[in-house]
Amino acid sequence: MSWLAGVDGCPKGWFRICRETRSGRLRFEVFERAESLLEAPPKPRIVGVDIPIGLPESGPRACDRAARSLLGARRSSVFPAPIRPALGARSRAEADRVGRQVDGRGVSAQAFNLFAKIAAVDELLAASVAARRALVEVHPELSFRAWNDDQPMAFAKKHRQGRAERLELAEAWLGPSLIERARGDVRKRDLADDDILDAVAVLWTAHRIAAGRAVTLPAEPAPLDAEGRPMRIVY
Repeated sequence: MSWLAGVDGCPKGWFRICRETRSGRLRFEVFERAESLLEAPPKPRIVGVDIPIGLPESGPRACDRAARSLLGARRSSVFPAPIRPALGARSRAEADRVGRQVDGRGVSAQAFNLFAKIAAVDELLAASVAARRALVEVHPELSFRAWNDDQPMAFAKKHRQGRAERLELAEAWLGPSLIERARGDVRKRDLADDDILDAVAVLWTAHRIAAGRAVTLPAEPAPLDAEGRPMRIVY
């Protein structure tokens, strides 16, 4: 069997949805550790993850600029990837100071809240050849745009109508009551509706990757960061 996965961060850790490519069987799980995304059965061969992978030493990534350009009104959903020198900061104030010294840019509280998860994936990639083969950076809004006939979604994902338009696409593919099936007995405060829908969109792109139909920003070959990781977004 061949399993693919879509992953999004959530308040409890990481939400992973796996789909078997032949049967369409689904598995939904929440993990506290990033390592579980690869280690936990069914050990998917492609894991799309909504987290920056290749990190610049300074300046913005070309893939982030290209993504914002494509997304139009949804451009604010693309957060600038942190520069690598700031990633190890223990506080937002320290990250902000490093960012301004190196790059002339500060770090917002919203961006700093993602640092722990970005660092967890970065450490996983450094330690595991399997992770470097399987993990691919995917942005959900780019996935939804491609899914929506190359048109950005009309409403933000937190908006009631934004939830509805994303859920319509997701349920047309994976069946009714998707949110309820995916959440199971996990509390909503630990796994939000938009976390589930973002992971579904990332899974949709994992299928495009497996089929050789995915698009990469910027076009291949993508630039590499100092650790040799591609600074790209795939959708």
